[in-house]
Amino acid sequence: MTQLKKALIRVDWYGRKPEDIEVQYNPTEYSLDKQAQFGEIDVPGLDSPLQQFVRGQTEKLSMELFFDTTDLGMGAGATSVTTETDKIYQLIKIEPKRHAPPLLTFIWADQFPGSSIGGAPGAGASAVTRAIGGAAEAVASAAGAALGAAGAAAASAMSAIGAPLGGQRRNGLRCVMESVKQKFTLFSPEGVPLRATLTITLREYKTLTEQLNHLQLSSPDRTHVHVLQQGDSLASVSTQYYDQPALWREVANANGIDDARRLSSGRFLRVPRLNP
Repeated sequence: MTQLKKALIRVDWYGRKPEDIEVQYNPTEYSLDKQAQFGEIDVPGLDSPLQQFVRGQTEKLSMELFFDTTDLGMGAGATSVTTETDKIYQLIKIEPKRHAPPLLTFIWADQFPGSSIGGAPGAGASAVTRAIGGAAEAVASAAGAALGAAGAAAASAMSAIGAPLGGQRRNGLRCVMESVKQKFTLFSPEGVPLRATLTITLREYKTLTEQLNHLQLSSPDRTHVHVLQQGDSLASVSTQYYDQPALWREVANANGIDDARRLSSGRFLRVPRLNP
C-alpha cells in the first residue's frame, strides 16, 4: 500500500534551523495565479498598439487546509484545534530579529507545477537558443517586414523543441505568507474550538540574485532589437543593454543616427553586440 505523502511548509526561521510543518490533512485542491505586465506603445497608423513586456507579477498560491481534533475527545478537557492551526497562523507573524514574517517553501510532490517547464535540457535547448539568436539578427537587419517572419521562425522552433527555460524549473514554491483566514466550525461544551478550515495565500519570494540566476538573461554579446518609447534616449538604451550609457554611439552608428536628440517613438533600433 502506498504511503500518503503529506504536504508541508518548510520554515526558514531567523537564526534557527529550518522547520518542516506538515499539514494535518492534505488540501483537496490549490490554485496558482501568475501574470505578466505589458505596456502598450502607440504607433500612428498601426491597427493596434505594440506590446512591450514590462515585468512579471508575483505568483500566488491559494488553498484551504482542514484541521480537526475531535478524535482526541469532544467533552471536558478536549484538545483545541488551535494546537494545529496555530502552527500555520504563526507563519504570518513578525519575527523580532527579521522584522518580517519568516521565509517559507511549500512542498508536496516532486511533480509540482513548473517542474518540467522548458522541455528537456541539452541539445534541444541549444537549438532553440540558436533559433532565437537567428531571429534577432534577422529583425535587426530587415526591421519591419522581417519582424513577423523572424518571430514566426523562433516561435516555430520553440514549439517543436521547447523553450530553454530549464533554469526556472521548481519542485516547490519559495514564498511568504500573505494572508490567513481562519474559520472555526465545531466547539466543545466549554467553547473550545475543535474543527477549523484555514484559507491561506502564499506569495512568491525571490531575491534579485536568485532571479538573475534563474532567468539567465541575454548579455551584451548578443544583438538585440529595441522599440523606442516616449522619453527614451540613446544613453538610456545603452544603459539598458550594455549597462554603460557612454556606449550610446555604438547604437547610433549601427542605426545611422546623426542627431541623437531627434528620436521618434515606435522606431526599431538595432542594438549591436559588443565584441570583447
